[in-house]
Amino acid sequence: MSPKSPLSPNALRAARPRAAALALALATAVAGTVCAPALAAPAAGANANSKAEVSIPYEEFTLPNGLRVIVHTDRKAPIVAVNVWYHVGSKNEQAGRTGFAHLFEHLMFQGSENHKGEFFAPFELVGVTDQNGTTNQDRTNYFQNVPTTALDMALWMESDRMGHLLGAIDQKTLDEQRGVVQNEKRQGENQPYGRRISAKLYEALYPADHPYSWQTIGSMADLDAASLDDVKTWFRSWYGPNNAVLVLAGDIDVATAKEKALRYFGDIPASATLPDMAARVPKRERDTEETVPDRVPQARVYRAWPVAEFGSPDGTELGLFAQVLGGSAASRLDARLVHADRIADSASVSINDAEISGTLVVVANVKQGVDPAKVRAAIDEEIKRLIEQGPTAQELEQAKTASRADFVRGVERIGGFGGKSDVLARCAVLLGKPDCYRDELKELAAATPASVQAAGRRWLGVGSHTLIVQPGDKPASSLPETVRAAPATRPAAIPAADPRFKTVASTVDRSTGVPVTQRFPDLNFPTPQRARLGNGMEVVLIERHETPVVQLAMEFPGGFSADLGKKVGTASFGMAMLDEGAGDYGALQLSARKEALGVELSSNASLDSANVAMSALTDKLEPSLDLFADVVRRPRFEAAEIERVRAQWLAGIKQEKARPQTAALRVLPPLLYGAGHAYAIPFTGTGTEASIASLSRDDLVAFHRDWLQPDRARVFVVGDTTLAQIVPQLERRFGDWKAGANAPALPALATVARPKAPRVFLVDQPGAIQSNLYVGELIAPTGDAGTIDFDFANGVLGGEFSSRLNMNLREDKHWAYGSYSGSGNAKGQRPWIAQAAVQSDKTVESLAELKREIESFASGSAPISAAEVAKIRASNTLSLPGAYETTDALMAQVSADQRYGRPADYILEYKARNEAMTPALAQAAAKTLDPAALTWVVVGDLSKIEQPIRALKLGEVEVIDQDGKPVR
Repeated sequence: MSPKSPLSPNALRAARPRAAALALALATAVAGTVCAPALAAPAAGANANSKAEVSIPYEEFTLPNGLRVIVHTDRKAPIVAVNVWYHVGSKNEQAGRTGFAHLFEHLMFQGSENHKGEFFAPFELVGVTDQNGTTNQDRTNYFQNVPTTALDMALWMESDRMGHLLGAIDQKTLDEQRGVVQNEKRQGENQPYGRRISAKLYEALYPADHPYSWQTIGSMADLDAASLDDVKTWFRSWYGPNNAVLVLAGDIDVATAKEKALRYFGDIPASATLPDMAARVPKRERDTEETVPDRVPQARVYRAWPVAEFGSPDGTELGLFAQVLGGSAASRLDARLVHADRIADSASVSINDAEISGTLVVVANVKQGVDPAKVRAAIDEEIKRLIEQGPTAQELEQAKTASRADFVRGVERIGGFGGKSDVLARCAVLLGKPDCYRDELKELAAATPASVQAAGRRWLGVGSHTLIVQPGDKPASSLPETVRAAPATRPAAIPAADPRFKTVASTVDRSTGVPVTQRFPDLNFPTPQRARLGNGMEVVLIERHETPVVQLAMEFPGGFSADLGKKVGTASFGMAMLDEGAGDYGALQLSARKEALGVELSSNASLDSANVAMSALTDKLEPSLDLFADVVRRPRFEAAEIERVRAQWLAGIKQEKARPQTAALRVLPPLLYGAGHAYAIPFTGTGTEASIASLSRDDLVAFHRDWLQPDRARVFVVGDTTLAQIVPQLERRFGDWKAGANAPALPALATVARPKAPRVFLVDQPGAIQSNLYVGELIAPTGDAGTIDFDFANGVLGGEFSSRLNMNLREDKHWAYGSYSGSGNAKGQRPWIAQAAVQSDKTVESLAELKREIESFASGSAPISAAEVAKIRASNTLSLPGAYETTDALMAQVSADQRYGRPADYILEYKARNEAMTPALAQAAAKTLDPAALTWVVVGDLSKIEQPIRALKLGEVEVIDQDGKPVR
């Protein structure tokens, strides 16, 4: 789930992945093209007028069957984003039939009449990137980025599931995906403040007959009751081309798009046209409140209102109101609740601006020992003050800059969430105007303190709902689901197809199967440019001028491993404190300055390194670099801020222990590496409660002095600048920085022997409706000669959607929403980890399946096949030309190459080794794993699962607490 608001029921994910006659038909059958004006493209290296470059030029046309096609050309990478939005979401369901839209999203990944098998399979063979599907209240979308040469395959696949799906759906497929969805639902509920909390909030805000009152994922009863006739009726009713928008963005032009869209989609008949729903924002006559118990470490306060819908004149102003109130670390709520009164560990405001109603939600995590009523009162006082006085001119300007910067960063990508194809599709589907973002940007620029104040006054009055989550003995998942209506017992009537739309005969012979892509783009990885500052600091630059953004990172060795022999968590805490006040800025002033510049600035640690990173708008690069230099060189480490962050940090550790996934990742590394190893720490990096409580200011100052040394630093820059520009800018801020004396040596990373027998550790999560299964083992470091081979082999076992673990536990057994395995990078031995969150009553069976899969993989009793090698080879190599579309991707690759001592052309070495892979080489790499030395960690309700796990005899069983200490 990846919603705009943490409480939105939005964005549920399925996974993750010419003939002359036709040319003549194009001239007569395709509706007229509409063009959006394009702004002039900047010259290479130019960045003087970055504000004018926020534009997504497009052309559009409509097929005779009603399919609207929008085309945006972006040649920076040889890929095309294929993004299909159906204007069908959970708001189009009826009580008693909830969850159908999302369930059907899953079913549409199960193959079609002319492609038997997983939808992902042909895409993995061409190197797809960023492939997924999501459902929210208002729409269902499917998206993927494919190499330009694979566009025919992608359009064939999308058109086959649009026009030729129902014959492929049978009872077995329905039962399988019903089980997957129900485990997705359990996974969301088996969390602190989980899905059941958001359900209660929306049920309270929206009346029972409002389509936003139920969750997109549906109720268990309705999912259980869904019949094959039900789901087929749902598809026949609404999934026609006339209810869809196809966006093609990237390495494509409108002429190509017209020919291919008509060829593949033109013969699909229209369905009934789904009528638009009028805006329906509830008018609540009074405020309401409820308290819900949950097994959580601290209380949480939610305050929520129904507000203006997407595209409403008030929408932009409300967004700015929310940004000033609680959208940043410099917001009113942060300043009051977190900094001044110190009654909350965090506070935020978000808006889910959906099609027929928006929802504004305030969330505050209550500090331990504070009465939630006090926090709720402070929230109300700040809202009232903002409504009565309005934002200051400075606050509003900061909010505008931050909002514009977020948009600019998002549209660097052609696909995925928030990318250019997504922006065009959302505007077209929900408002009928692909460039509605232009209106929002104009409204953003025109907003005044008075207009923002007026929007807040109109919408944030009487009619709110307050939900307080109080720590209790039972998880919220144990609460009964609200029943709006009994599950439907017979399929709904199928509405008549819209007679306005016609089909066009196609020359596509679908009986020959999926088009096979024969050619692929070449990999052209940009050559990094290098320079040194006067003090010897190395600068590595890759230029990218398509988006007016500069990414910069300064990396230092050490990271979590630098804590060896010291207080665990020092590195992570110390790095986090760098931007809590630096130079002339206190913590709040620094946050306000970041927001005013639209700069994203972060400082953090990872296993082997510490990093200060910045993403700056090109036209604000100079002042952003000033702030960056302050954070790196002049952190304040003020005592009051240390205490504030310490309290937040300790609360965060408690949250990690309450969340099953992070609970496992806290205890597993010390079990793998053993006491005294630099990596024997919680992999969250947060340390322990005892170590964080004991940290002093002197500890943090010493960490900064010892580990942030200029002679060890590397500076990586990717984006809209040149070496001639950036080196003098860095020289002015860092050229006089000299290394200190007696810097500590990097920690020794001892080699750890594997255990002599399998071990099983159980962590109790009373009331859990799922069990989280983790199994791990140490393998060679990233720098080992066999790393590429092992990672390739792991792709067969658990690295892809269609790998063995996921196909077993999700697609075959439907006991889990997903199951994967992999190894992160490390200078020392890497941890290989496989995991699955499974329904509680299948815990033992799932453990047995994981064990069987790992053993048969490592031993070769289920040998790696040529087909599996071909799939992983294609996925690993054919995706490379399009994998570096964004500055983030380039930054990650270049910095990792430097960190692990790889050659400058490592990516070519990686590609060549993958291309040379054979089943025999992959099978030899699979033997890296020793099933007799596995360490298992299971987090679940031990009252239900402990004895059956002991009976399974996986290995010696020990019960431990969330700190890894023995219980029994």
